[in-house]
Amino acid sequence: MANKKMYALGSNRSVIRDLFDYGQEQAKIVGRDHVFDFSIGNPTVPAPDCVPECVIDMEKTKSSLEINGYTAAAGDPSVRAGLADFMNKTYGAGVKGSDFYMTCGASASLAITLHALIEEEGEEIIINAPFFPEYTVFISNAGGKEVIIPADTEHFQLNLSALEEAISPKTRAVLINSPNNPSGAVYSPETIEALGKLLAKKSAELGHTIYLISDEPYREIIYDGLPIVYVPKYYKNTVICYSYSKSLSLPGNRIGYILVPEECDQHDELYAAVCGAGRALGYVCAPNLFQKVVLACLGKTSDVSIYDVNRKLIYNGLKELGYECVYPEGAFYLFVKAPDGNSIDFMNRAKKLNILIVATDTFGCPGYVRVSYCVDPEMIKRSLPYFKKLMESYK
Repeated sequence: MANKKMYALGSNRSVIRDLFDYGQEQAKIVGRDHVFDFSIGNPTVPAPDCVPECVIDMEKTKSSLEINGYTAAAGDPSVRAGLADFMNKTYGAGVKGSDFYMTCGASASLAITLHALIEEEGEEIIINAPFFPEYTVFISNAGGKEVIIPADTEHFQLNLSALEEAISPKTRAVLINSPNNPSGAVYSPETIEALGKLLAKKSAELGHTIYLISDEPYREIIYDGLPIVYVPKYYKNTVICYSYSKSLSLPGNRIGYILVPEECDQHDELYAAVCGAGRALGYVCAPNLFQKVVLACLGKTSDVSIYDVNRKLIYNGLKELGYECVYPEGAFYLFVKAPDGNSIDFMNRAKKLNILIVATDTFGCPGYVRVSYCVDPEMIKRSLPYFKKLMESYK
């Protein structure tokens, strides 16, 4: 017999992936121009020039072993040193190359970090709705128990009073994501500062460290001049999980890192546990070539201004049609309230018009859908008459 837990995960696919696959098949039937796929966060903006330039240069000047061979299990030391230098210059981080562990993207970073932190079965990880649904999978697989904080549906900041009530002697960590998938909210410096003070207070009361895991794959995709917050500045016991999938448009190449800053309590033990978890899960030696790409592209991003154009197109377009939307401050997602409060019905009605949007019940915030606007702007324009038909179906 197969492992029942793994069978359940494999046989009950993500609604996001199901919609994406449906869109691919439907495009073969009605034509790609007649399918409006807002299902998945798959960047359409090209990678910056530094990516192909680095790949071509490596192929011309380096041996096959230098390109394709193993690096150190935790990552190439020169890449990790370059990351430390960048973070120190950009954020005053005060970190070293040996504080970084290179990974196959943010999902691997989260899985490793949770395995490194959870010591006993049933220890609690607090997550704040709305959240990326795979968090619950990663936590469960690491032996933890998720504790879900209801969404602040007025401001979509952290619900700190509910979070404080949820902290218990079993709390091992709090997991946050800003800019947020799926709401597009960006947690303000004031919110992060208040969270840091709360976790410091509760850690002292409980007599053990509550770690903060900051999931940051959308760090640079932020609008309206809002600041990028370096979370460890506000709470020293923060572990950062990062991915270049969005900032460099490299989702299929799976490269990212874990940063365990020096000031973390039990830093050496925690970093060693990260290395151990990476080893146990088989997440050692992230792709060599794309580690080198990261080093060549430090401080650079894809043209995220295109996402800002799309943000305005979709937000203003849907508002004019009568939809209630959360104003997105970052990432590339629009959070739209179902006209009758039933997000599953809203998603299915849209699907009949070949509009693929994701009901957010599994994101811990039912009654909304997620619209991913990292797409061709022309598709957004073509979709608006169909969104109008969708709204008219409720009248």
